[in-house]
Amino acid sequence: MKTALIMEGGAMRGMFTCGVLDVFMENEIRFDGAAGISAGAVFGCNIKSGQAGRAIRYNKKYCRDPRYCSMQSLIRTGNLYGADFCYREIPDVLDPFDRVAFQENPLEFYLGATDTKTGKPVYHKCTDCGQNDMDWMRASASMPMVSRPVEVDGYQLLDGGIVDPVPYRFMEELGYNRNVLILTQPKGYRKKKSGMLPLMRLALLRYPAVAFAMAERHHCYNNQMDEIDQKEASGESFVIRPPHPLGIGRTENNPEELERVYQIGRREAEIRLEEIKTFLKDDPCV
Repeated sequence: MKTALIMEGGAMRGMFTCGVLDVFMENEIRFDGAAGISAGAVFGCNIKSGQAGRAIRYNKKYCRDPRYCSMQSLIRTGNLYGADFCYREIPDVLDPFDRVAFQENPLEFYLGATDTKTGKPVYHKCTDCGQNDMDWMRASASMPMVSRPVEVDGYQLLDGGIVDPVPYRFMEELGYNRNVLILTQPKGYRKKKSGMLPLMRLALLRYPAVAFAMAERHHCYNNQMDEIDQKEASGESFVIRPPHPLGIGRTENNPEELERVYQIGRREAEIRLEEIKTFLKDDPCV
């Protein structure tokens, strides 16, 4: 039996995920592997470095800093979230990421991004959270229209959530067969076709494969949710999700709102902690 933690993105809905992860770390809930998409990767990597509290701490502290996220950054650099500030200054200087602990933890950590040339998902195993891994992190969270594609390892990449919102199939293909999924929308949520598609097509003229994927995104997401519901009902996967819509903006910069959503995640994890322990100990093959 191989266990995995699989994390959906959702920008600042990811504060819910941060709350869940901190409870897991505080209660020594461990996995053999983990995979995150977008915010699920950027915040989720802290479970491998063992830094409970770090993600909510730096988000609350810097969410109103224009270097972190601002129209000023978008106009000046082409990235709504400041690449240098978010992926160098914070983890290297302001709230250091523990790269030694990350490397020493045997948990295998993967993330996904979207190949702008093919419109298909590509995955990367993070080993040390050095510059290459950080470029992949940034790629996984680079939302179309408000981010420049990230060039790394011969790819040109954007947000992984475009084509693989919850990478459970990828982890299953690697042999992970006992999986806990953290979603950032409540049960029953389904996406609708975006009303911004004409604008997206215009903005993504250079990336037709991404434009096509964006047009099909609601189908991709909803099919995944249907399959996840089936896996949950059969006991094949354990799903933890918000009990109700989180009501938080994708670029929320109110520290109190970030804390509110973080606490919802903590409460849900605490309520279901014993269930999760039982699920991870129960080998269905026995």
